Amino acid sequence: MVLILMGSDSDLPIMKKAAEVLEKFGVPYYMTVASAHRTPDRVERLVKEAEAKGTKVIIAGAGGAAHLPGVVAALTTLPVIGVPIKTSSLNGLDSLLSIVQMPAGIPVATVAINGAENAALLAIAILATSDEILARKLKEYREEMMKKVEEKAEKLDNLGYKAYIENFLNK
Repeated sequence: MVLILMGSDSDLPIMKKAAEVLEKFGVPYYMTVASAHRTPDRVERLVKEAEAKGTKVIIAGAGGAAHLPGVVAALTTLPVIGVPIKTSSLNGLDSLLSIVQMPAGIPVATVAINGAENAALLAIAILATSDEILARKLKEYREEMMKKVEEKAEKLDNLGYKAYIENFLNK
């Protein structure tokens, strides 16, 4: 249902977060490495195979010039979510700008630098538009997040910030 591509295996520590979220929601995915620059034929083949297999969303992570999400988007009409990977030279700003500045007509949804978790959640939201079970799971996930924030707010209100820091943040 979701194809996760990354430009290099060095992106795996970030991109695994997308896989973990998809697994949590029971969304099937396939994850692999394909470089827009070094293996363009592989990228094209993977995108065409994904379409043929019924993939609905593609998540593509890349650092540096970060052309992978844009190249993927140029090869398909499926929604493509780009994950800019933090780089050592420009801290991922190069990746972010490369992905977010796609020309008109070939959009790539773009999440935060190293935002693979949000990429997966966005993919799930897209899939949930036609999957009631997934929509319910996403709603429950968000309700659980809300509940956790409310519990933390109540603890902070009751303890004050000094005790809260001592008891919950310095551990």
